[in-house]
Amino acid sequence: MSKAQEEQDLQKFLRDVDEVTNLIQGLNSTDPSIQEKAIADTEKRLNSTAVKCEDKHKPTVDRTCINTRAPDLPDQQETMNPESFMAVLEKDAKERARKRKHNEALANALKEKGNDAFSKGDYALAIQKYTEGLKKQKDMQVLYTNRAQAYIKLQDYEKAISDCDWALRCDEKCIKALFHMGKAYLAQKQYSKSRECYLKILDIDPGKEKLCKDYIHQVDLEEKKQHEEERAMEELESGKHTAVSVKELLQKLRIPDENILYYADGIRLLTALMQDCTEQALFRTNNGFSIINDNAVVQRVFHTKTKSPDEVELFISILLLWQAACKDNEENQRLLLTHPDVNLQLPSLLLSEVPEIQEECLALLSLYAETENGRILLVRHLDTTRWLHIFMSFIKVFDSRARCALKLLTSLVPEEKFKIQCRIKLSTEALPLFIELLSSAETLNELGLAHCIAIMGDICSDVVIRMQMTESPDCWQACLSFLDECWNKGKATRYPECLYALLGLMMNLSLEPNLLLQDLAIEISGKCMSLFDCKEGRIVTRAVGLLSHILPISPEAREEVIKDGVVRKMIRFLKADGQITHGYAMKILAVCAKSSQEAQEEIVKLDKKCKILLKFLRSENEVLAGNAAFCLGRCFEVPGAATNLLDVDIVRILLKVAGRDAQRTSAQENAAIALGKLCTADARHTSRLRELNGMAVLNTSLKHMQGF
Repeated sequence: MSKAQEEQDLQKFLRDVDEVTNLIQGLNSTDPSIQEKAIADTEKRLNSTAVKCEDKHKPTVDRTCINTRAPDLPDQQETMNPESFMAVLEKDAKERARKRKHNEALANALKEKGNDAFSKGDYALAIQKYTEGLKKQKDMQVLYTNRAQAYIKLQDYEKAISDCDWALRCDEKCIKALFHMGKAYLAQKQYSKSRECYLKILDIDPGKEKLCKDYIHQVDLEEKKQHEEERAMEELESGKHTAVSVKELLQKLRIPDENILYYADGIRLLTALMQDCTEQALFRTNNGFSIINDNAVVQRVFHTKTKSPDEVELFISILLLWQAACKDNEENQRLLLTHPDVNLQLPSLLLSEVPEIQEECLALLSLYAETENGRILLVRHLDTTRWLHIFMSFIKVFDSRARCALKLLTSLVPEEKFKIQCRIKLSTEALPLFIELLSSAETLNELGLAHCIAIMGDICSDVVIRMQMTESPDCWQACLSFLDECWNKGKATRYPECLYALLGLMMNLSLEPNLLLQDLAIEISGKCMSLFDCKEGRIVTRAVGLLSHILPISPEAREEVIKDGVVRKMIRFLKADGQITHGYAMKILAVCAKSSQEAQEEIVKLDKKCKILLKFLRSENEVLAGNAAFCLGRCFEVPGAATNLLDVDIVRILLKVAGRDAQRTSAQENAAIALGKLCTADARHTSRLRELNGMAVLNTSLKHMQGF
């Protein structure tokens, strides 16, 4: 062989060594994408080598010799024994399972170490531990998603996305991977891909609709923010007057040691420039919210409790600027509330001794309350534990502050986090103030007080708050005393709006029966009976509703109202219009009929041929139909009641109710019981039951009820 050929062979050998070395390094890499490429390159090289070997060893001349001598072959029975083959397979499978279990335990231990490092903020160490775990168990999806989360913390979004992709290869429905991938894409400003991740989560689990909605909203907000800032920069570079003026004014406001009115006037001019999202975006990108930190004069005024007229002027101008900068701009709203000084000082401004500052502070908070996201920002970033007490106290003033404060409360009450925060100061601050307001109605605006009472009724939807109020004797006593003030025995109604709201509050409070309520049941039921003579139907409806809550918990109260003619009054209400009143009235009849033979007899006497009960028995309202069926069953215990109905096809009506499909089984059950009592009271109804094949219907309905 010539030297040139030897040198060529040597260089080829060295290249092969380098290539193989690179492949080995790639196969041992911790990066899944590098590993995958190395595997593909290795397979390609092996296939290429095999082809070359075949070409190299392919004979050019057929020199095959046929050996006619029988070879010495091993025992075929020994090599092909199925039992031996299966035993080897089983042993191999067990060994593989043992190794996998061992590696899984090691991977889990490394995962816990990674989690511990992550919780301590050591994200690099966490990544190291998760990577070591993946060397032990390459298909452990939780290690990929945990490492992705750590990469996101270190702002290494490409690696985070890669890990999420590997987790999805392990499980295409891995919600955690899609969640982190969405966050990484959002950080890269790839809004469509981020949004797509959250939509996939929604497809996998529709129950996460609210979570996905919140994150998609965040993506939309970031995309909108970017577009606004790009547009603002374009208009600034084009020399638009308002855009240039915003930047110049912010620079002038950073000039130190000017007098207070210089800054107040400058801020007023800046406020006037906030015409649309362009100026708002420039205000944001030029650090407009840092004016408190950058200017010593402004900072001093902001933190001073007692203010001179000039300082008040400056402070009000700041509040007006924030209103202009935050109106319909969620990003600016977020930045303002997350500013440390604003976060701490804004709630205290509500207690300012200067009415104008209170008014503008309430106006600023009202901007947030207009949107769902704004309300979430308020509850998330501000301490609202005292707001129920503070806002209710504004009812004592007769200006726009009271209206604005109560409107704010109305907007915030549906937020669960707000109600949770209200629990903290309810019994020590808000409830004593509410009791005080009820006792001083003459000095307050009636509509404002009614609004306040309605808010307390709404906030009682929180069971913890409701129990605190229900267990307060002072609260009940204040309510009953104010009820007397609103309605006296002369049938004159004072404060009708307040009375209507108060009855709603008492209805909600009576949802939590306790010993105190039982002691007050006779007094409350007596006041309800008195209110039945009121000329305002809405007040009567709530009085009937309150009575329907009270009677089930007190036998003594039931006995008193039956003596006072409650059955006759309920029959009268059932004959009149009013779907809500009908539901309450029928419940009262059912409660009275359950415990009183006198009530049963009076129902039979007043409702000839049970026309009223049969009318509501056919109702689509299952609760109403169930109570009507219950009353019928009790009335059939009255001698002669069943016989009086022989000329009414009551069996068919009851069968229809007993056999119909229903979400609630009470109507079916009560109708079936009423049928049994009807047939027991007068056997002639049994014949009609057989004619209609009623036993089969009853058996079917009973099986259906047992299924529930």
